[in-house]
Amino acid sequence: MSETILSLENVAVYQRESLILSQVNVNIKKGEFVYLIGKTGTGKSSFMKTLYGDIPLKEGQGKIVGMDLKTLKEKDIPYLRRKLGVVFQDFKLLNDRNVKDNLEFVLRATGWKDKSKMESKIDQVLRKVGMHSKHFKFPYQLSGGEQQRIAIARALLNDPELILADEPTGNLDPQTSVEVMQVLQDINKNGNTILMATHDYALLLKYPSKTLKCDGQKVFEVVQKQNKATQTNT
Repeated sequence: MSETILSLENVAVYQRESLILSQVNVNIKKGEFVYLIGKTGTGKSSFMKTLYGDIPLKEGQGKIVGMDLKTLKEKDIPYLRRKLGVVFQDFKLLNDRNVKDNLEFVLRATGWKDKSKMESKIDQVLRKVGMHSKHFKFPYQLSGGEQQRIAIARALLNDPELILADEPTGNLDPQTSVEVMQVLQDINKNGNTILMATHDYALLLKYPSKTLKCDGQKVFEVVQKQNKATQTNT
């Protein structure tokens, strides 16, 4: 039986005092690729922020990569984020340093000290995303798709148990979106668990997989059957 990476039971997600999502029940197992879909404003980003500790979990039970979200202290958040890989829509690369230095910055911030091990790890993750020849480039010298590949490489640095990709193709054209999606698919085939928030329904059709939908303050699984989507509450 597959190991559970994420388990939410009767979770409510709040932004300050506002209820965003209620009665959320989600279970993601090791090795799964799961989409999170929904219109803008339905709670996808708030859901993601709860998972990486940006929004505290006050109601319900939640466990992610072996850590309890309900009892998570502020001092635990860096440790949680070391076990997660987070990919953002706007890349969040540091423009004042090249690709290699961007990745080395993350490794140093998460406790790496051995220079040769860091260089080896950087080379490894850049090869995984097809960017090993670009390590001396600065972010502004790269296309949007290349920057997102670097952002994915950054998310892989600490061998995360779960990758949270929040609209990773949101700023990219359709062709580049497919290229970035292919990188994520390859990473998933290598055993990484991925939860990807997206509004790009073309990708869902091209790469069908388990799909969760935010709508009406709820999260439910959408099952694709012969081009007709049916809903099942999770």
